[in-house]
Amino acid sequence: MNEILNYLKECGTFYLATTEGDQPRVRPFGAVCEFEGRLYITTNNQKKVFNQMQKNPKIEISAMNKGTWIRLEAEAVWDDRREARAAMMEDNEASLSRLYSVDDGIFAVLYLKNATATIFSFTSEPKVVTF
Repeated sequence: MNEILNYLKECGTFYLATTEGDQPRVRPFGAVCEFEGRLYITTNNQKKVFNQMQKNPKIEISAMNKGTWIRLEAEAVWDDRREARAAMMEDNEASLSRLYSVDDGIFAVLYLKNATATIFSFTSEPKVVTF
């Protein structure tokens, strides 16, 4: 999992896909962290993306870095614990502190469950990591 965490951090921006009914929805994300051995992402609990993940937790993440690209399939599980929000804020303070505070009521974190990440390149076989 640490390899995937580092990959996403190096990318800076990654793209998260959800569904709304039968329509795919994709948007850029940028904050990720590890907490209690799990990979976490964050969003605002007032956004459509949060509601989409609550209705259908199956997501995909994609990003590209240094001639490779990743496809990460997982289920996003909301973690409402303050400790999880604090860990995300601490690890991403520069980008998140202007948007959220740990106890603002809108800062939501979700961990990735049943995750399979595949890193692809044009020069080698795909590498698969499950966590």
